[in-house]
Amino acid sequence: MATRSDAPVSRQRGSIRRRARCYEVRVSAGEDPSTGERIVLVDSVEIEGQGDRAERAAYREAEKLRTKLLADADALKVARTKATVGALLERWMAQHEVDATTRMTYESQIRMYIVPAIGDVPLVLFVRDASQRLETLYSRLRKCRGLCNGKPFIESHAEKAPHDCAAAGCRVHICKPYAASSVRSIHAILSGACSAAVRWGWISFNPMPSVRPPAKPRPQPRPPTSEQMARIVEAAWTSSAEWGLYVWLSAVLGARRGEVVALQWEDVDLAAGVVRLDENYVRTNDGMVLKDTKSHQMRRVSIDVPTVELLRQHREDCAGRLALLGVSLTDRTWVFSAKPDLSSPRDPASLTRRYGRLVAKLGIDTMLKELRHYSATELLTAGVDLRTVAGRLGHGDGTTTLRHYAAWVGSADTAAAGVIGGRMPVLRPVDRS
Repeated sequence: MATRSDAPVSRQRGSIRRRARCYEVRVSAGEDPSTGERIVLVDSVEIEGQGDRAERAAYREAEKLRTKLLADADALKVARTKATVGALLERWMAQHEVDATTRMTYESQIRMYIVPAIGDVPLVLFVRDASQRLETLYSRLRKCRGLCNGKPFIESHAEKAPHDCAAAGCRVHICKPYAASSVRSIHAILSGACSAAVRWGWISFNPMPSVRPPAKPRPQPRPPTSEQMARIVEAAWTSSAEWGLYVWLSAVLGARRGEVVALQWEDVDLAAGVVRLDENYVRTNDGMVLKDTKSHQMRRVSIDVPTVELLRQHREDCAGRLALLGVSLTDRTWVFSAKPDLSSPRDPASLTRRYGRLVAKLGIDTMLKELRHYSATELLTAGVDLRTVAGRLGHGDGTTTLRHYAAWVGSADTAAAGVIGGRMPVLRPVDRS
């Protein structure tokens, strides 16, 4: 037994050393690409019992463990790095190119959900059991975004000392599921980070393809009806001509809220009846900024004569307001602004809240983004072709439009069948006698 306990095994990769009541196994796995430090895989086997028989049994298990660790190192089945998942995400986000709004979402999800759950997990362990760890996390998020244990509890106490929760206004926790699309966003973050780790040599393979994210939710647009839309527009116009025009134009263009508030008069060609949509006004970590559209493409959307006249009247009203301040309206003046001098666009979030108050007063269950759905569904139901509708909405192709509005495409197709059927020649009855 002296040769086993006093010195490492010679002429073999790895070593087995006696440490008190265990055998320690050490295997070199090269250098860490992220730090340059040597990586040593270390594990141990406890000696259970007393005497030579127990030590021999433990030594045999240690030899098996050494063989396993050698296989892990040679086949690169473990990450060749001491870095954690959190360290990987920090490095990846620092060099990942993404627009400001997406970056804000990614940073929020990393901070609130990924790092608390698996941020301290070494990549060595993460690549081995990513499926189990992440599918468990995804399941818990789909039940409650607060990752609670399912048992009722008081979410927040106004006082730490014993008190009457009802009088103090303490809230009972209510589980709110995290949306499947948001969980899929977390999955996309980890997939991108792991792909980068493979390129950098931190890990040998990307474990994320083996992880099953929640199913992609099927879009269920609920646009207001024509009757509801008439009530909404009338109520908005009664409140303010500018507010009424914003609601009207959003429905006509089918544009996103940030695209509409980003309009300047140089984007509105009243003579040609065309509106150019090439910017989006959004909130980021650095405040409100102008960026390109979500599809990163400019589009020109035609408008009808009544809409042109409404915009012309609004332009005259804006020019009159600015004249009172001794300022002239220019092509760079914002179409929708809360400033007296129209020097900056309106905050899109304030419009969402205002629209919510408006429809709540009318007793209509809808949201501002449903104006975009209203535009699409009305056009498709009227028989406008899918490519044209996709172009007005700013979809890259008809695939996204079809996925969201398949029911209305079917309605338009039924109408098309009636049209072509009505144009077919009338057949004479066949005499079967």
